[in-house]
Amino acid sequence: MGTLVLANKKQHSVDVVDLDSDQQLILKFKDGDLDAYKKLYQRYHKRLISVAMGILSNPVDAEDIVQEAFIKAHRNIKSFKGKSSFYTWIYRIVFNLCIDLSRKAYKKRESGTDTPANLDVISRASGQNPNKYIGHINDPETSYQNKNIAQRISTALKDLSPEHRAAVMLREVEGLSYKQISERLGCSKGTVMSRLHSARKYLQENLKDLL
Repeated sequence: MGTLVLANKKQHSVDVVDLDSDQQLILKFKDGDLDAYKKLYQRYHKRLISVAMGILSNPVDAEDIVQEAFIKAHRNIKSFKGKSSFYTWIYRIVFNLCIDLSRKAYKKRESGTDTPANLDVISRASGQNPNKYIGHINDPETSYQNKNIAQRISTALKDLSPEHRAAVMLREVEGLSYKQISERLGCSKGTVMSRLHSARKYLQENLKDLL
């Protein structure tokens, strides 16, 4: 990590400036430094893919969303005022793009071939014990059963509205508090709690034969 040491003669102290901090990279980015943009991309790409996957459960769509988010960030970096962290800023871009895409798919009721959602995360969201699905790795029958169960859970999750699904994923994947989720979703804490309650109740009802 690059650093710059600045001597302060009056105070006889040394200030260390992290040249690779988000703040410094953004300043360079605003000046047209594409290397700074590349570093920000490499720093947050994987985390943002995880966020998009948590909402969309489709690796292709998740990658496309993150790519689009970075394109938007590139176009609008001048408008970034630094009131929040860069990650929070681009996180919101990714989140909004995911919700828009998910809402369109929800309205069309498209049947896709998405990769099954994370079994552990959604099992916890539906109030189930994920350990009951974990068998011997080399056991073909157990592996097949787990895959089918994961698909069941994934399908049930997709039946939720984008807003309800986002609340579940932000809580279970990101581990955010109700207050943090309300800020991300732009709704009250009570609305978040209500959505989570409804989503979990729906998942439990539709997966009760697995309990």
